[in-house]
Amino acid sequence: MVSDSKRTGATQVETYSPDDLREKYKETKWISPYQKIVAVHDEKLSQIEVHEYHARGKCVGGAAWETYHYPRVSPLVLEARREGPKNIFRVKTGSTNLHLVPGIAGAGIEQACVDGEEIKLTYAGLAGGGIAATICRGLASGVKRIEIKERGGGNQLGRATLILPLKHRLVVGIDDTDSPSGGATWSLSNELGYFLEKHRQADYLNHTIVQLYTGNPWKTTNGVSIALTFAVLPQKKEKLIQIIKRQLRQNSQSSETAIALFDGIKPPDSIKVFALHAKTRLIEMEEAQTTARGENVSLVPITGQRGVIGALAAIGYADEPDEAVKIIK
Repeated sequence: MVSDSKRTGATQVETYSPDDLREKYKETKWISPYQKIVAVHDEKLSQIEVHEYHARGKCVGGAAWETYHYPRVSPLVLEARREGPKNIFRVKTGSTNLHLVPGIAGAGIEQACVDGEEIKLTYAGLAGGGIAATICRGLASGVKRIEIKERGGGNQLGRATLILPLKHRLVVGIDDTDSPSGGATWSLSNELGYFLEKHRQADYLNHTIVQLYTGNPWKTTNGVSIALTFAVLPQKKEKLIQIIKRQLRQNSQSSETAIALFDGIKPPDSIKVFALHAKTRLIEMEEAQTTARGENVSLVPITGQRGVIGALAAIGYADEPDEAVKIIK
């Protein structure tokens, strides 16, 4: 069922909800739905970060194709990386004209903007890239609706605007939740993220384990901290933070548990430098407090103070899970 349609010039725009598309294309075997799409906005940077779980949450090939082509084709795409079948695009707001060439420049992002409480992303692509740009993305969980300008398929151009709820990106650094007799920070944090998503408080986007200075005399055993990344509706952010604090207070095995909170897409350079130092030497509390204060990052004791150092370091590596686990001597 088409919920709305209009004509702009020679192009008919059809607006569908994901349920509309599921009904319309339920018998079409060459449509493979994206699993989920989430977008967050950083007003300070005028950037949008898009998390796309590719078709059925399994299509690693499609994810790799997009992270290769999109930055080459669209100047709006500042960064593209892949984690299994999930793509993460950092996009500047604005619009551009794409020069699509079969086999060479097959798809990209034409426009990215914020309109009230919605994020709007316009994709265009040729052939299979056009189907991905339109129907396959429109079927994803997290999508409010999609406006299809040209459907694509075969050797045709596909173009559509995806409309998503506006969300913010919150990174939560966590450290010191275990003790010699029990607990594990990585798994407690992962269960926390799972709990929050299950109860619809936020989208749980990422979990990063950060190896800290191995010579730290205060470490329990392995000496790691954790960064959890969430997408959250602006009006639910404070509630989310309160739930995180309560859950950690109830479940931590340590008297020194603390968190760090960063609201934004890209961690500041000074936090990344601090994180590197936390891998190579012992950090004093004052250094962590001064660094956080300079970048408007909140350090929050939960059961104690000492965990704020590792929690702050975790924020610096939140987007680099493969680098984060490395030991530096």
